[in-house]
This record gives sequence, structure tokens and C-alpha cells, in this order.
Amino acid sequence: MGWRVAFLAVSFLAVAEIIPEDPRERQAFASLMTESAPQRRKELAEQFLATYPQSWMLEPAYEIASKASIALGDWPAALDYGARSLRLLPENPFLLLTLAEVQTKIGRLDLASRSAQDALSYLNRFDRPSSMEAATWSRVKARLQAQSYFAIGRSAFTEGRLADAEAALVQAWRLDPDGPGAALLLGMVYLGQGRSSDAAGFLAVAARAQGSVRPQALERLHAIYPAGAGPFDDWVRSLKPSLPEPPVETHRAAAMPGYAGSAVCRDCHKAQHTSWQSTGMGRMFRPYRTEDVIGDFTSGQSVPDDAGKPVARAVLRGGRHYLEIRSGERWKSYPVEYLIGSKWQQGYATRLPGGEIQVFPLQYNIIERRWVNYWKIIDAADSPRTDITRFHEVVPGATYQLDCAPCHTSQERFAGGAMQAKAASFREGGINCEMCHGPSASHVAALRSGHPYKKDPAEPPVDFLRISAVEYVAICAQCHMQSGERNPEPSGAMNYSASGDKFYRTLSSRPYVDYSRKAFYKDGRFRETVFIVESFVRSACFRKGGATCGACHNPHPDDAASNPTSVKFGADSDRMCLGCHGKFQAEPQAHTHHAAASEASRCVSCHMPRIMNALLFQARSHQIDDIPDAAMAARFGARESPNACLMCHKDRDAAWLSVALATWAKAP
Repeated sequence: MGWRVAFLAVSFLAVAEIIPEDPRERQAFASLMTESAPQRRKELAEQFLATYPQSWMLEPAYEIASKASIALGDWPAALDYGARSLRLLPENPFLLLTLAEVQTKIGRLDLASRSAQDALSYLNRFDRPSSMEAATWSRVKARLQAQSYFAIGRSAFTEGRLADAEAALVQAWRLDPDGPGAALLLGMVYLGQGRSSDAAGFLAVAARAQGSVRPQALERLHAIYPAGAGPFDDWVRSLKPSLPEPPVETHRAAAMPGYAGSAVCRDCHKAQHTSWQSTGMGRMFRPYRTEDVIGDFTSGQSVPDDAGKPVARAVLRGGRHYLEIRSGERWKSYPVEYLIGSKWQQGYATRLPGGEIQVFPLQYNIIERRWVNYWKIIDAADSPRTDITRFHEVVPGATYQLDCAPCHTSQERFAGGAMQAKAASFREGGINCEMCHGPSASHVAALRSGHPYKKDPAEPPVDFLRISAVEYVAICAQCHMQSGERNPEPSGAMNYSASGDKFYRTLSSRPYVDYSRKAFYKDGRFRETVFIVESFVRSACFRKGGATCGACHNPHPDDAASNPTSVKFGADSDRMCLGCHGKFQAEPQAHTHHAAASEASRCVSCHMPRIMNALLFQARSHQIDDIPDAAMAARFGARESPNACLMCHKDRDAAWLSVALATWAKAP
């Protein structure tokens, strides 16, 4: 129980920064965390949920109520509370595996297997919680992975899928060879396959354990006990489990992949290359050219400090652009040497004497046509980079090569493998063709020599029309997933792989409990657009329907200037959804309850409301399958649970919404 409590404690500590200083609420949660008696623990959880229905701590409180209900044998309550907790934080492998046990007890093996598969996915995706030491997490993770495989194998065995059961249970056994449940089931799988000699060793392991597995294992061992084998107990003691050695993973040698460069792609893919150059990806990071500067350097706009005194300004002298920062009563001038962005906001950087490309906090917002201290908008108040006057100190978080380049440039590497700005280099500014399609020098050489070859769709250059949704989204996630932990490979490769079996890197993610609660709404949805992939992979469209980023977006559209989000189908956005949900095409108003031609009848208006903070504008949520939830709106209000209906019907409230949605649900 200790490691689960430690995990929950992370949530409590993470929200301390913004939770109201209500000592009663904090004490109530602390009492809940320390109570061990199941009945009292459940009572305290229910009291907390009733007394503080808008608390940031609802997710762990629901989890505690669920687990207390399990201890009391109240399966319906356990599943209900568990579902409420997962509604707020789906990526909780601890709770998912606990619920898988309950789902198995009530005969819902399909749900148990799904819960275990989700748990396994999250264990593979996320790094350790900050509350755990690395060594402890390694042991806990292996144990949880073993439990996941066991649950998957148990469901497959019960359904008669012996090959699937064997594959999962072998993984469980390798991760936790002391687990008697996996040993018993693996023995039974082998018996079902007619492999008595293989079964005997695993049944013997289970027979040596205490508990309910022992008599089951002994019964089956007696059934296969060979005549003339000597005393039964001696025979059992002589048995040892045996599995084939796992396949040895082989990777290509650590050598720089063969990259051709975007200019070469133009020879055969001229239209795509031309349109890509006009996109935000193609113009993400560029050396300074006067004609590419978007910011207003001539009107005298400045950014003030907290006292209202100008502390930074943009100036144009002799046709050259500079950013100036006040130090005391003097202004220090820095030349603009690099441009970052071109669609919503443009940032600027200069190279300092130490080799650092330092990003100015002063950025120009194109939508609002004004200069902003961008770091101050997105950072906590004590972040050093929000203090413009400290720019010359090379403050953490503002060095381009270390903090921005992994997502803003292509094929970045650090000579010697150490993350130092002076050791950084990259092949191209912006996101080039090969960041998405992979290293293509061999492809180019083969075509130029007249010797094309057959290849797997996932082999570079990647054929996005033929790869899996998981692979597709993983490639986009290189830049559009916020929570990946950045570190170079031993070769120095940072945002690509020079030694793996894929050209892109699949990085571990920080657990969400380690982020500031400001990144989320209280209803569990993501508040910041940097979590766009994290939002999308929660959706049923991706998880069940195999939807990809390319279902809605075209990375090299022919109308990039007028289509900054690179969406397909122009104004007819419903086509992005109707390709799979065609039943709503003929009479959309029957589903939307609004006039077919109205904005309220568009799929994205309800399923992808503009609730994510972007660059001083609201972007659409990509969780997609969420629908307006009257209960969440009533509980948390518009600030912490923005509702698509109430965003339009500003004169109405959650009570009206609840009645309206209930009426729709009853409609034929």
C-alpha cells in the first residue's frame, strides 16, 4: 500500500501551489491519506467529496474511495468511484489494475483486459513519479507490468485463446518469476496445448506457494504425475520451469543516418516542397532577413516591468532590427539574428559571446499586434527568464539550443553527447521533410540510379497513408507532445535517432501529477495547447477508431497562407468527421439539434470547443469524443469546466443545460 499512497501524495503536493489556503480542506485530505481502516477510509473519502466538490483533490479522493470499497467487497461502488477518478485522470495504471481485478471478479473479462492493456500502455509511456527514487520505480514498474500481462493472459485463457494467453503470461512470468498466479495459469495453458512436460515446471512453482493456487496446482500435477517417477513430493521438488530465451534485440550500429536534405526532395515532390516552405513548420526557425520580420519595430511600443516602467523595446536603426533591454538607466542593444515562428507570434534570438543562441522574452503577437513578455505569460511567477533585465545572464529556459531547438529545428545533435549550447548543431532550421519522413539519402540514390526498391511503409521515407495510427501519431508527437523528457542519445542525437530501430525517438513522458495543476482544468481536460497530442490520444477516435493527425491536417497544404492550421477540407470541416461517422450526414440537425447550416451544427463546435490556451488565443480541444457535460459545468463552473453549449448561450446556466441535454437524450 505504501507506494500507492506515495503516488497519491504527489498529487497533493503538486496542487499546493494554487489550492486555496483552506486549512480545513487540507486537513481533511491529510486525514484521508493517513487512515488505514477501509470502512473509515471510505467514510472520510465520501465526506471529503461531499464537502469539497470543487477540490483539486477529487481524483485521488475518488481513487481512495474506490479502493476502500474493494476492501469492503462493494464492487459496484468500487467501479463507480474508480470511473469517476479515471474521468479526471485516465492515465493512472495503479487504479486501472486494481479495477481490472474487480472486473474479473464480476465476470467482465473484456473490461479487465482493456483496463490492463491501458495500464500497460501508460507504464510504457510515462516515467517515474517524482515521489519515487529510480530504483524503487524500476521494481514497482516491473511488478505492475507483470500484473498487467497477467490480467491480459487470464482473460485470453478464459476465452480459450491459448496462444494469446501464453504470450502474455510468459511476459508476466519474466517480469515477476515469483508470481504464483502466472505460473499456475501458464501451466494450465501448456496443459491445454498438450505440453505436459512444459506445464509441470510451472505448476510446481505454484504448488510451492501458499494460498489458493497451491491446491489447484497440486491437483493438476497429480493428474500428469508419470508412473515410475518416484515419490510424488520428490518429483515435484525436481521440477523446474523452463522458457525459451527471449529474442536478443538487435539495433543498427550507432552511425549517423543517411539524410539527403529538404532541397533534394524538391526534385520529385515540387508541389509538396513549395507548399511546405509556406507552412509554419517550414518557417519555424530562420536566420535573420529583414523581409521576414513581422514584429513592429517602428511604433515605439515597449514592454513594461511590474512598476510600469519600460524595460524592453524594439527599434529599427539603419535598416537593421534590434531589441533593447534596460539595465538601470541605460539601454543595451542586441541585434536580431534569428527569427522564430511566422503564424501566430514571432520570437527573436541573438547569439551571445559564449555561443548561446538566446531567445528574447520580448515577442510580437501577430493576432493582437503588440509586444509581449512571452515567458511571463506561460511561466510561474518566480521563473528567472520572466525577468527581462536578466537576459544577459543566460537564464535557464531561454537558450535556444537547449530548450527550443528539439521542436523548432531538424536533426539537432550535441557533439560529445553533452547538452551544451556551444556543442549543438542542426541540419536545417525549421521542421524539414526528413523530420517526418525519415532519412532518405538511400531512397534518393536508388531512384537517381534507376534502381527503385520495395520497402515497408514505415521504412523511410515513410508512407503515411499505409502506417499504423500509433506510428503516425508518434512521429507528430516528436514536437507536438509536451510531456516528453528530452535528453540526447550517447551519439549526441537529440531529436532524431542515430542508433535505434526507428529514425524518430519515442521519449518517456513526465507523469501528469508532476505538472502544475495550471496545465489542466478541474474537470480533467488539458488547458494548454502544448498538450495537443496528449489530448488527442485520450480520444476514442484514436484509441478505437485509428484516427491520426493526418485525418484532419495536411502538413503541406496548397493554401498555407490562408490556412494557418493546415486543416483539410477548408470551411467544410464536418468532412473530417463524416468520413467515419457518415450516419449523421443526411440529417445533421437530428444529431446537433441546431440548423444544419449553422455554426452550432458543426461537429467541431461541440466536440472540439476552443478551450486550450495558445498564443493569446483559444485553440480547439483535441480530446474530440467529449460532449458538453452539464454535471461538470454545474460542479466547476465555466472557469474550470468550459462548456461548448454555454460558450455560445452565455445568457443560460448549467441548470438550463442539464434540462436541454436530458430532453435531447429522450428524443426519438
